[in-house]
Amino acid sequence: MQFRFGTTVIAVNIGSTAALLSSVGARFAARRGFALATINLDHLVKLSRSAPFRAAYAAQDLVVADGNPVVWLSRLARRPVHLVPGSDLVRPLAQLAAKAGVGVALVGSSDAALSAAATRLMQDIPDLRITARIAPAMGFDPTGAEAARILAELSARDTGLCLIALGAPKQEIFAARGRELAPTIGFASIGAGLDFIAGTQTRAPLWARKLALEWLWRAATSPRRLIPRYASCAAILPAQIVAAIRLRNR
Repeated sequence: MQFRFGTTVIAVNIGSTAALLSSVGARFAARRGFALATINLDHLVKLSRSAPFRAAYAAQDLVVADGNPVVWLSRLARRPVHLVPGSDLVRPLAQLAAKAGVGVALVGSSDAALSAAATRLMQDIPDLRITARIAPAMGFDPTGAEAARILAELSARDTGLCLIALGAPKQEIFAARGRELAPTIGFASIGAGLDFIAGTQTRAPLWARKLALEWLWRAATSPRRLIPRYASCAAILPAQIVAAIRLRNR
């Protein structure tokens, strides 16, 4: 499945969680880095508006479908992929890293959330080695000197996987920068995944996720912030449906 923005094409190139973990496991074994992005409708809105975000996405090695609308569009285009939510990847990636003897860094969110998430993950995954917990200050620039310093610190601490919870587009831009400055590290943009594990944010209940209603549950819990976002997402759907049909007929 692919999405076109002018001359830039963003492809969902990993179709399932199993395929993703297989690819990441091979990279851990070879000590090769990567950047993993989890695309959804909000990202598509931002990609249509931001050239730096498009450049960062183009630098991602692995892209999975984070939202049900992306999955539905892939089926319409007859390029079906499975749902792979970024929030569901934290534990599987951490388990894979522990098994491979790879150190894991947590970057983003808040100091309190990172501390709680690290404690919980190490309780659940006894062999897990946390190499760093870094919560950048408000206004963090993923292209600036502070980002370069953090990447150098991660490399010096023998990190092989960095879970990034900075939100889009900062986390994807930081991951793309990491591919340049710390090429042996795997960067996974997981949004609120660490906050869910820490308990500082509450995820939609399982029934809502199974019914593809997580967006509605989230909108109800934070309407002022999320209703405008979801309205923008809804506004791009007609054009994306047309593009998916064209892709099917190509």
